[in-house]
Amino acid sequence: MPIRKVRIFNGFERFWHWTQAFLIFTLLFTGFRVHGYYELISFDKAVYFHVVAAISLIVLWIFAIFWHITTGSWRHYLPTTKGLWPVARFYAYGIFKGEDHPYRKHFWRKHNPLQAASYLGLKLFLFPLIWFSGLAYLSYNLWQQGITHPALGWIATVHVATAFAILAFIIIHLYLLTTGGSFVHHVAPMITGYDEVELTDAELAYLEQDEPQRLKE
Repeated sequence: MPIRKVRIFNGFERFWHWTQAFLIFTLLFTGFRVHGYYELISFDKAVYFHVVAAISLIVLWIFAIFWHITTGSWRHYLPTTKGLWPVARFYAYGIFKGEDHPYRKHFWRKHNPLQAASYLGLKLFLFPLIWFSGLAYLSYNLWQQGITHPALGWIATVHVATAFAILAFIIIHLYLLTTGGSFVHHVAPMITGYDEVELTDAELAYLEQDEPQRLKE
């Protein structure tokens, strides 16, 4: 199958990715200050920016969910076992032997099976957990017992533990960007929108006929 440079990330997708990254880093930075892990900024400022970033991210996610549903992009996150073992083996063993990555991006499948599964788990488990616990923690003054409610400590623990899990995901994500090629090579598609994609003859014909602007020579 021919390999062509195709715009697989449109403008909104790139905007959503980088804005989400900025807001998540802001939440981690301010959140760890709220919980007393450092004192570079005041507690009040940390709380204020944490709440602003959280609300901004919720609004961004509402638009992102709508975009994923209406464009059909949610299909890229569907879990599959096809090709999962070769990708898992590559990251566990082959990458240290200088082997080539066994997966190539496809027009209708931007993420390899391991990526799709991890992103789906992040979106369906960790993100909802951080938001439900965060909103519950933020609205404790509306509870009948307020700050003395026995569940408040558990909610805070779940919130912080989930934040550390998201931080671990980010660290692994950044590490993998340094493997199997240069860091710039992996990041460039999320900046320019273009990446090398393996196309079937039917996909290439469709792009040349209906969306030629997505092809790059």
